[in-house]
Amino acid sequence: MSAAPPVIAYLFTTFPKNTETFLQREIIAMRQHGVGLRIYSLWGGGGTFRGLPVASFNKWRLLTLLWMIPYESWRRPAVLRQVLHGLFTRRAPSWINFWENMLGAGFACLYAREFRKNPPALVHAAWGGAPATAAWLLWRLDGHRYSAGAHAYDIYEHGGDWWLEEKLAPAAFVHTSTEMGRRTLIERGVPADRALCIRRGLDRLPTMKALRAGRSPLHLVCVARLVEKKGLDHQLRIYAALHAAGVPFAARIVGDGPLRAELERLAGHLGIAGHVTFTGHLPQHEVWSQLAWADVLLHTGVIAPSGDRDGLPNVIPEAMAAGVLVVTSPAAATTEAVTQGITGYVVPVTQSADWVSALRRLSHDDVFAEKLRAAARRWVEENFDAHKNARRLLSHFERTLAVPAAETAAAVATATP
Repeated sequence: MSAAPPVIAYLFTTFPKNTETFLQREIIAMRQHGVGLRIYSLWGGGGTFRGLPVASFNKWRLLTLLWMIPYESWRRPAVLRQVLHGLFTRRAPSWINFWENMLGAGFACLYAREFRKNPPALVHAAWGGAPATAAWLLWRLDGHRYSAGAHAYDIYEHGGDWWLEEKLAPAAFVHTSTEMGRRTLIERGVPADRALCIRRGLDRLPTMKALRAGRSPLHLVCVARLVEKKGLDHQLRIYAALHAAGVPFAARIVGDGPLRAELERLAGHLGIAGHVTFTGHLPQHEVWSQLAWADVLLHTGVIAPSGDRDGLPNVIPEAMAAGVLVVTSPAAATTEAVTQGITGYVVPVTQSADWVSALRRLSHDDVFAEKLRAAARRWVEENFDAHKNARRLLSHFERTLAVPAAETAAAVATATP
């Protein structure tokens, strides 16, 4: 009888989450590779996912910190000293990030006993915020080996997460999904051999649709949260320039967010409200329907005043897989998938005339459009297969587990705050 596979405890901020289908695909692929999983959702979420229980963190349990903090502090006083020193000697970049870290710390303190009784072979934090805080403190308390993800929000928003360097330093490896993120992590002290760029992916590549004949009006789509880093005010001005140039088009902006009312007013002010539809948030299967309708996906990402930016938005390779042409700004890591004139167009958001020129050409140049579509699909097949990428991530889990656990325990025993 074969032995049960080692169990990996996956820590998420919220799981499952409608806007993070890429993480759901990762879990699906891991299960198909036979990985034993325990899933924890620190904020909301919970229930089951594809028959797998998802343990949600009951916030009422935080009341038990009144006696759990003294108990765990008695066990590991150095950990408490380190946390208190950090609290009193540095300022959180934002209140949101402060509470994210406190949530992760509370989870670690309350679940430490459960993890001691039923230890996983490895803890993996999907994000560098609350999940990584929890994984780091579980390591500090009891030596649970862990790895962590650190993505665009974790690395760049307000200069990055409050405790990012401390949390990532002891991790067996740090997973990010863009080369841009990997370079930044190395600059921030993560050893190059432990900073991994492993992209997300699709669990099943869609059938590539045929190029629509007679693309007039041109069908344009954007799938994005309506927040500053998406540069949607620039996108609306591009639509206005397209309208002024006499290029027929219909545009759909799929997503919701705090800027919706402001953007709708701007569309009216620019005189393009009749050409642009704000659909609000749509479930994933309806997003695919929007991609089936579209000729071109537009991405007008910028670096927000807070420093936040996209990595490589998953909708870009999703569109490329489906046969939708892509025009993107060069901000962040979009150019890791979209190469100018090869897999799509890359145009700065301030150059509206160049956007008009690119979109005009894509509306009538079938030969060029087919060249872009074919190259884009090849990029997706080579780089954005969830099963291949999950296998790569799994190989690093296995490499970590091959190291004797006693080495980690010795490192914890000699750790200083």
